[in-house]
Amino acid sequence: MTRLRLVLRRKQTQVLRRVTQAAFALFILITSILHYTVTGKHMASIDAYCPFGGFETLWRWATDGGKFIQMTHASNLVLALGLVAGVLLAGGAFCGWVCPFGTLQDLLGWARKKLHLPEVRLPSRADRILTYGRYLSLVGILAATIASVKMWFSGWDPYRTLFGLGWVFEFNLAEHWLAYLVALAVVGAVLIVPRAWCRYACPLGGAISLLGNLSLLRIRRVEGECLGCGVCNKPCPVKIDVAHAYPAVSANCIGCLECVEACPHRPALGVTLGPALPKLRSGKRESVA
Repeated sequence: MTRLRLVLRRKQTQVLRRVTQAAFALFILITSILHYTVTGKHMASIDAYCPFGGFETLWRWATDGGKFIQMTHASNLVLALGLVAGVLLAGGAFCGWVCPFGTLQDLLGWARKKLHLPEVRLPSRADRILTYGRYLSLVGILAATIASVKMWFSGWDPYRTLFGLGWVFEFNLAEHWLAYLVALAVVGAVLIVPRAWCRYACPLGGAISLLGNLSLLRIRRVEGECLGCGVCNKPCPVKIDVAHAYPAVSANCIGCLECVEACPHRPALGVTLGPALPKLRSGKRESVA
């Protein structure tokens, strides 16, 4: 009976996560539909609900008398501030519980399994190197946006292409072929590499990962309690080596809690409050990020 209750509680956590993901994704889709279909008054596009837009417009807002770059609004700054506060508290939970693009990637991962498509597992060294792509993307997009004083990335942002629904309401291959190509490439990559966009290219994910090193709520592994079975690694959607975390898992964690729920020995892995300071292991200081 105890085991049954534990299984039910674990399932409830993931059900709650899926419901939350679906709610935010549905909100963005409805916003996009209303933006194209409601007449008589202006309806905001999904650009107004993007926290990354706050990072993109911050420089101009701070240096040019509170002005915003095109396609951004005060709402972007508010959302960016809220995101920073959320990351400092709970790390990358935004990616695992809120982000519609993350939800789409999880859905594509589910489809891959149902279709029995092969999953590509990159060598650990290649995976580690490719994760720096998010930081290059972050720096490059912000630098280009500041230099051009416009949303430099918006024309071929796969999130905006897919969830903005322009491909439904105003399909134009001649004008938007690059945006469609990038979106298709990302979808194709995600079908064979779980959460490929999150792990290797997302500029917002890069910012969240950097700030996540300062988050208070972190998943931590108690080395003395760990059985060394590696079960916690299997469900991780971003392929973190949770089984060797010491003491906190990587700041790349999206807070889905699937590793915690998969752990067969509950005291070994859990969410705790407190800064993830490096600890000593065998006389050496260990990195936790």
